[in-house]
Amino acid sequence: MSDIISYLFGTNAIRFCEENKPFWYTSGKIGPYFINTHFIYGSEKEAVSLLGFIDESLSDKMTLPKKVFEKVLKQYNENKIYKDVINSMKAYIEENINISEVDYISGGERRDWFFSNIIAYLFKKPHITIYKDLNSVISNYDFSKTEKSYNISGKKVLHIADLITVASSYLRAWIPAIENLGGKISWSCVVVDRMQGGEEKLSEKNIKSLSLVKVDKDLFKKALEMGIINENQLEMLNKFFDNPDNTMKEFLINHPEFIENSLNSDEKTRKRAKLLLDNNLYGI
Repeated sequence: MSDIISYLFGTNAIRFCEENKPFWYTSGKIGPYFINTHFIYGSEKEAVSLLGFIDESLSDKMTLPKKVFEKVLKQYNENKIYKDVINSMKAYIEENINISEVDYISGGERRDWFFSNIIAYLFKKPHITIYKDLNSVISNYDFSKTEKSYNISGKKVLHIADLITVASSYLRAWIPAIENLGGKISWSCVVVDRMQGGEEKLSEKNIKSLSLVKVDKDLFKKALEMGIINENQLEMLNKFFDNPDNTMKEFLINHPEFIENSLNSDEKTRKRAKLLLDNNLYGI
């Protein structure tokens, strides 16, 4: 998977912060890396463009799957990075799953569709497009026909996603949506596992969890070897991996100016800093 790791770094799908400048997360917490897995669609610009297209098309849930599929198929045929990633995912699935046991492939709104639609096509499996409101539609493998979801009693589903953290989207939406149709997600395959307990959560639901890349100390070491980070950054990343909250609490205590600077920054950063302070997220 070394090529995939190189692509993740090369497209900024995984970004490491500069020394003493951790990223702000939506939750109001901070951390030393940021992940936008969908950037390996080819580039940040192309990924953002597809997301925008999806947002514009969401109003018609019946026609959206085909529109997205046409975009990703074109990209698959024209972009080496994306094609290599998809082919690696396909091969990895074939190595770990008996594909003949898979009845459907599913993907959830929105970033999963960067990967699930084209994988369904390559395996010639019907695709279940799941929306955040738990509604879904079912398309044949080449998306020439899409219809309202029907009962798939007893059928096994492989869910394809860009990223897994604590599996909250699975538990809140993807698993219930498939269960509502009478089916079961039996497998999950993601590009990146953030190693925050998602695999264990899926295991409790008897779902086999696969990932092309794990965000762990081996990945950080690889980044050091490639010259992407230095030894000081590596030390923070390893400490963060072992205990994220304590590591960031210690950072804030040692760098009080970080919060002050953030409160005087742009509106988004200011809001996140205020969220941290108002909720005392690190118990300082």
